[in-house]
Amino acid sequence: MPLRELSEEMQECVANCLDCHAVCTETIDHCLSKGGEHARPEHIRLLQDCAQISAASADFLLRQSDFHPQTCLVCANVCEQCATSCLTMANGDELLEQCAEICRQCAATCREMSGGDANAASTFGTIA
Repeated sequence: MPLRELSEEMQECVANCLDCHAVCTETIDHCLSKGGEHARPEHIRLLQDCAQISAASADFLLRQSDFHPQTCLVCANVCEQCATSCLTMANGDELLEQCAEICRQCAATCREMSGGDANAASTFGTIA
């Protein structure tokens, strides 16, 4: 399905998800290079989770899956946690600050695509 057939909101969310995937992937390498608290397994795992769920959410949106609200809700929650983790250890580090900002943008648009329903993650849609 061509991107132009998606609503503006869906296009924005896809773009934010793809940006989030890219910056989280880049930030993993950056944090591993810095070492110390930046390379803590919990932080790296969160960045990996964020990168992967962002890419998956973009895929679900692009094909207009009936399950995109659930995927987007999980993505929003993971992105918010990732943003907090990056910001906590940024201390002026531009890439970590950028990662936090992009994660927050992705979380906001994904939350909109999920309908903002906190129960959506446990409610499975039906396939038409």
